[in-house]
Amino acid sequence: MEGASAVHDEDRLPSATAAPLPGPPLVRQSWRDTTFVHWPVAPADVAPLLPPGTRPDTLGGVSHVGLVAFRVTATTVAGVLPTGGFTEVNVRLYAVDGAGRRGVVFVTMDADSLHSVLAARALTGLPYIWSDTSLRPQEGGIAAGAVRRRWPGGHARGRWRIAVRDHLAEPSPLERFLTARWGLHTAHAGRTWWIGISHRPWRLFRADLLAYEGNLVDAAGIPLGEQPPISVLWSPGVDTDVCPSPAPVA
Repeated sequence: MEGASAVHDEDRLPSATAAPLPGPPLVRQSWRDTTFVHWPVAPADVAPLLPPGTRPDTLGGVSHVGLVAFRVTATTVAGVLPTGGFTEVNVRLYAVDGAGRRGVVFVTMDADSLHSVLAARALTGLPYIWSDTSLRPQEGGIAAGAVRRRWPGGHARGRWRIAVRDHLAEPSPLERFLTARWGLHTAHAGRTWWIGISHRPWRLFRADLLAYEGNLVDAAGIPLGEQPPISVLWSPGVDTDVCPSPAPVA
C-alpha cells in the first residue's frame, strides 16, 4: 500500500494555496528577499534523514534538496510578543506523511539570533544553528549571501551570488513542487509533529546562480558532487502564520 501511495503522490502537485491552519496562529513572521536553490537527489539517499512517519516526497521519482535563504524582518509570538528579526539560511528536504500532508523537513537552519536559535531548538526540535549570516542586495538585480557557522555544528560555511531575471507569471510543475509547501515535519520529544504554515503564494522570479562555494549541503549529510542546481528562484517575500498540529504524526 505504501508503494501505491508514493506513486499517487507523484501524480499530483501540492496545492497552489495554503490549507486552513489547525488553530489560531502561534507565530507570525515576515520573510523577505528569499533565495531558493535546489538540486535533485535520490529518494533513498535522503530517506534516513527524515522524521519517523514520513517518506521522501518526489516528483517523477526524484527528491530534491534546497538551500533557502531569507530575512525574517519581524516575529510575533501569540499575537502579542515581538521577538525581533534575523537572517536564516536552511538546508531542506521534502516529505509526505501518512495523512498525505506534504511539507518541508529542515536538516540544518543557520540563523544569526542566538535567543531565537535557543528558543526554537527547545520548543520545536528544529535544527537551528547560531551562525553569522548575511543577505546583500547589489546593483543590477544581483543578490548575494554568506554563512559562517558558530554553534553547534562544526565549520560549515557557504557563499553565493544570484542574478534575478524574469517574473514567473505561472510557475512550472517543478517550481510549484519546490515552493508551494504549507507546513513542516519535525522530530521532537520522541514524536514527529506537523506544523502548519499559511501565506499567500510566492511571487517568484527566475534567477541564475552566478557563484557558490561552501559545504552547507554536504555538511547536512547530502553530498552533491559537482552537479549544477536544477532550479534557482528569488522572491521579494511573504507574511506567514504558523500553527502546530495538536496531535503528533508518529
